[in-house]
Amino acid sequence: MSTDYIMRYLDDAEMDIFELSDLATVLGQPVNNIQSNIETLVKREVLSRIEKGKYCRHNFRNEYAIAHCLAPEGAVAYWSALNLHGLTTQFTNTVFVQNPKLKQRKTVFGVSYHFVKVKPNKATGYEKSGVGNYAFKITGVEKTIVDCFDLPQYSGGYAELLLAIKRATLNNAKLIDACRSINNIAVTKRLGYLVELYQKPGMQGFIKYAVNCVNKKFSLLDPSGLIEGGFNSRWRLRLNIPEEQLLAMSENRT
Repeated sequence: MSTDYIMRYLDDAEMDIFELSDLATVLGQPVNNIQSNIETLVKREVLSRIEKGKYCRHNFRNEYAIAHCLAPEGAVAYWSALNLHGLTTQFTNTVFVQNPKLKQRKTVFGVSYHFVKVKPNKATGYEKSGVGNYAFKITGVEKTIVDCFDLPQYSGGYAELLLAIKRATLNNAKLIDACRSINNIAVTKRLGYLVELYQKPGMQGFIKYAVNCVNKKFSLLDPSGLIEGGFNSRWRLRLNIPEEQLLAMSENRT
């Protein structure tokens, strides 16, 4: 099978990014029969190698579609998802990908991809974005916020999370599902407190759910902050960021 035949097929199928095994299947050929031709096309700079067995056209550089190709079972998440959902003013040069499988961080075409391994029960709340060659999965708004509170080191900072909650249009059921998937009581308490503090509309169902999750242990509102501040008995939180500061932070960053 010639390189010209392969390129004609890619053109006809409008295929810009692919796995070698998938291409071999649709061509009805063993992988070994076409691999050398694909490598020839890479040497000619007609195609580019993403990683072993995964390729794209030489000028294809959509980082989110490439993220999906690298981790098809995962989804763009955390800081990257906050940005795509319009919930943060900060940008990152790293694409964060939540993935139920272990995968080492890598750089492809100058873009850094950070794969955050989570348990399968946390790999939920994914939505599809884009079409065709540009399709990828992303955590939904509610799951993104919950994930960022669960692993704030991948979120761009606590002030950005406050901004995200203030800006987001939230759905009761989706926020409850996201909290259940991560099973982190401290995160649920923090979100319940903040949703109530910011008077997010239509969230009484989530607030009721979060109140029922409250345990006896006091948790820090900002887990990375100092062990100080007043106590909120309703949510069993130690407010190491005072309420007036929380309100001012969110208002000043809208």
